[in-house]
This record gives sequence, C-alpha cells and structure tokens, in this order.
Amino acid sequence: MTGTDPGVVIDAPVPAEAVFDVLADGWDYSSWVVGASRIRDADPDWPAEGSRIHHSVGPWPLVIEDFTQVLAVDPPRLLVLEARIWPVGRTRIRFDLAGDDRRTTIRMTELASRGPAVMLPAPLQARLIAPRNRETLRRLCRLAQARSKTGPEPDTEGPSA
Repeated sequence: MTGTDPGVVIDAPVPAEAVFDVLADGWDYSSWVVGASRIRDADPDWPAEGSRIHHSVGPWPLVIEDFTQVLAVDPPRLLVLEARIWPVGRTRIRFDLAGDDRRTTIRMTELASRGPAVMLPAPLQARLIAPRNRETLRRLCRLAQARSKTGPEPDTEGPSA
C-alpha cells in the first residue's frame, strides 16, 4: 500500500502531532475505530513496531476477540497496522499524515490481507469499506481537536479516492 492507493481522506484542522497523539494512545482505539467495542489490553510501548493492542469487535454476544499489531511507524507521519479479526480475516490499515502546524491531511487505506475479502479487487474493497473509514476518520479528527482544543469542524466532504 502506498499513499496513492484507494483510501479515504479527511482534512483535519489540527497539526499532524495532534492526530498522531490519538493514534499513539492504544487504549483509545475503541472510541474512534468504528466496529471496535473495547480494548482489552495495550502493550506499554504502543505504537512501537511489533507492539499490539488487544481488542474486541462487534456487538455482544457476537464479540470477536483478537489483536492489532504495528507493522511500521514514523511519527507523526505514518502508522501501518495489521488488524486481525479471526475467523473473518486480517486487514492492513495505513494512516498517512501530511500538513503543517495548523492542518493535516489524513489518508486511511485499508485492504484485506487474509480471509475471504482478499478475493475482491482492491478498488471494490475500498468502495465497500469507505463509509466506515470515513466515519472512523471523522471520530479520529474530533478526538485530535478535543485534545488540542483547536480548530473548526473537520472537512468531511473532502476528496475521497
């Protein structure tokens, strides 16, 4: 996956450091990742490469317990994760952050890496997951704004590739 892959983009009225601060808090993922119901544990060195958060996904009693692991990190510009939701599969999620000290463009790219969804072409996967990921980025942006106490509402109507 690269920054040019299909993904969802949002313009956040906060610096990249503010967004990355939210990404770096493993205990907070269930408050902004759509579908995550709770975080059961987070490695103390999250988001270091190889570190994990242990999550639950879905509504009770259909909860799936698994983990997400950091594959690559370059604060505050890049975070690449592999989320496991067995038996559904695995997915790679990439957050690319670019901007200045006032605004950040966040691109979230998510593609299945294992399981039945890998049979779907990447553009179709991206279209199917886009509404969920758009809401995920809205929540991420709002948390970053609340923590930094800056900026107006995010531009949620911005480009989506």
